Amino acid sequence: MTDSAVTVAPAARSGGPIMNTFSVWTFDHPGGAASALRVIERLQTRRRLAIDDAAVVSWPAGKHRPYSYQAGTIDGTAALSGAFWGLLFGSLFLVPLATPAGRTSPPAGLARAGLPEDLLGQLRRTITAGTSALFLLASQAALDTIGADDSIRGSDAVVTTLGDEHEQILRHVFGADDAYPDWTE
Repeated sequence: MTDSAVTVAPAARSGGPIMNTFSVWTFDHPGGAASALRVIERLQTRRRLAIDDAAVVSWPAGKHRPYSYQAGTIDGTAALSGAFWGLLFGSLFLVPLATPAGRTSPPAGLARAGLPEDLLGQLRRTITAGTSALFLLASQAALDTIGADDSIRGSDAVVTTLGDEHEQILRHVFGADDAYPDWTE
């Protein structure tokens, strides 16, 4: 696992589960992320871990762009709305297709929400045609369980720890519910 940006892990708080990490697990084939998601779903069913949200990107060889979908959790819930995943994946993969020489600068809000440009650049360079990636919002304990599972071996993980402020921004701006209706800057 690569630790891209480290902040102090947030303490337990009310208003929902702790999603204190944003991780991206990359695979060297288009079906790897979907297979890993099935393993994680089985682990959730057995109550061995809990995740807050998940999304899958699959980029078949020879295609000019990847396919993606928000998987959420096995309970049918998601910490963030599809707007977050759309903005993230659009800035990672689609905006570079529409700009000269693939140059792009991400929306400022992503950096403010704990996803800096160097992390996005690393993901852009790693997730290419013929690969796939599983994006997770989960606690560090869930990541430890996933990392120890033999059936998810062969993947690389990029993990960034979300501070309290980052999580609050993500939940307020992109939350799947109105958990933070009174939040102000």
